Amino acid sequence: MRLSIFPLPGAILFPGLALPLHLFEPRYRALASDALARDRRIAMIQPQGPGDRLYDIGCVGRIGEVEAMEDGRYNLVLEGETRFRVLRELEVTTPFRQVEAEPIADAEFEVLAAVERAGFEQEARAFADAQGYSVDWDAVTRLDDQTLINGVSQIAPFDFAAKQALLEAPDLSARCELLIQLMQFFGARSEWPGGKVTLQ
Repeated sequence: MRLSIFPLPGAILFPGLALPLHLFEPRYRALASDALARDRRIAMIQPQGPGDRLYDIGCVGRIGEVEAMEDGRYNLVLEGETRFRVLRELEVTTPFRQVEAEPIADAEFEVLAAVERAGFEQEARAFADAQGYSVDWDAVTRLDDQTLINGVSQIAPFDFAAKQALLEAPDLSARCELLIQLMQFFGARSEWPGGKVTLQ
């Protein structure tokens, strides 16, 4: 499949989740205009460092809410649909980059084993307490496994490479295990600012 991409460092989108974006650069305003005129889809992917090289895996999002401003800027919300793997970058005349990609067939309703879910929630509580986050744990316990694991993966204060590794995890169990390892690693560091964390 042919995808128009938005290569943004640190912006990770997971299937089933939402990502708000503010598009102000001319090339990405053109990207949004083109997507709205076609299928409303934009592919989010991280660049590897300051050059043009991309990571292999990203996530396609469909534009949900959109606010078009008079000066050409856009505020929009992307709703994650499916992960993809880049096959090659295409030579194009558009101001935005495009790639040929293949979708990654993730299981639609993945669940964790009870012991995996319990282990994750225990580690998440320890991490939140250590970092000074305020979390509505009653709301967390009501989330399904996919929303919980993917949601924490998307908003957690990890570095770009760690979040990319979470996106590339082959399944929900592997992502859960990696999240636990990352919380244990980053939880020993004190520079993360505290705050209120909300998962929806």
